[in-house]
Amino acid sequence: MASETQVLVDDKSSVRILTLNRPKQLNALNSNMITRLMQLFLEYEEDPNVKIVILKGQGRAFCVGGDPLPVFRDIVIQGKSWRVGADFFSEQYKLDHFMATYSKVQISILNGIVMGGGAGISVHGRFRIATEKTVFAMPETELGLFPDVGASYFLSRLPGFFGEYVGLTGARLDGAEMLACGLATHFVPSSRLNALEADLCKVGSSDPVTFASAILNAYTKHPKLKQHTFNSSLRRLDVIDRCFSRRTMEEIISALEKEATEKPNEWISATIRALKKASPASLKISLRSIREGRFQGVGQCLIREYRMVCHVLKREISKDFVEVLSAFLIGCRAVVIDKDRNPKWEPRSLEEMKDNMVERYFERVDEEDGWEDLKLSPRKNLSALIIAKL
Repeated sequence: MASETQVLVDDKSSVRILTLNRPKQLNALNSNMITRLMQLFLEYEEDPNVKIVILKGQGRAFCVGGDPLPVFRDIVIQGKSWRVGADFFSEQYKLDHFMATYSKVQISILNGIVMGGGAGISVHGRFRIATEKTVFAMPETELGLFPDVGASYFLSRLPGFFGEYVGLTGARLDGAEMLACGLATHFVPSSRLNALEADLCKVGSSDPVTFASAILNAYTKHPKLKQHTFNSSLRRLDVIDRCFSRRTMEEIISALEKEATEKPNEWISATIRALKKASPASLKISLRSIREGRFQGVGQCLIREYRMVCHVLKREISKDFVEVLSAFLIGCRAVVIDKDRNPKWEPRSLEEMKDNMVERYFERVDEEDGWEDLKLSPRKNLSALIIAKL
């Protein structure tokens, strides 16, 4: 089966090592992989002999996110219902929730690119290992989507308003920055990963959390944040908090432009450019989503994000996400993307994206064709598990 070759399994006594194995696609998650991962994680949770589950990626990426292109090929080219896409996101979000509430020790080794759905299957787990090769980003606003897979939960729990900055701009973080802001729990040089895995496979303790933590602490390093001209964004937390704490997107950009006038630098300019390049609709719904996530549990966030993604797929408010993917799929840029590969968003500006349009993304979808809110399986000791991880 394709799923068995795309998710490799290595049994090591009480440890299971799962390797995402689509290196040419940077380990993007397709439906088969999502189903296979859910099956394996469920099986291991019920197996008393399994103490630790290690998740990693083959090649230069851990996972660049979900791979909805086959689904959208059905929607865009074959004219199938948007519900086909909704089913893909539903299964992906259920997997994210299962990992967030997992009772066994999950260790994700993020030795490479981690984006979108790749964050969903790692950041919600107990231990996240970054390396000097790690590159993290949530680039959804540039694609006409929004940071999903429970991102409104974990981004809203980063220091200050750093989560708004990361989610709205699609900024890339390295391993040191992931560790410093809490997205990673440990930093291990890539040259030491094989030895780390070997030691983790020696687990024999009745307390695998304590065992894994002790091993990881023995291997972890504390790298310094970048100090060259451009600098780490975490060194700009004062500016980020001043600007990204504003109530609206318009006020955030205005505050950044004021900072740029008073103290011009490339970091500020790049941040403004990133926001102005993104989909106005995506920016507004993303900001509200992250703000609401501060006051919600991970399950509530995923249920809300599912409502939002269904509205995105239906294309009744904005067509940005599906249109960008359509252009990619059929190789036609004339309408959606100009010669500079700049999408032509609709609505075209933040001002045209009215509050009542934003509000619609957060409402229940009309219950046509039996649509329902995301149904998450009941989990035991939910609160204790979530608090322990994040």
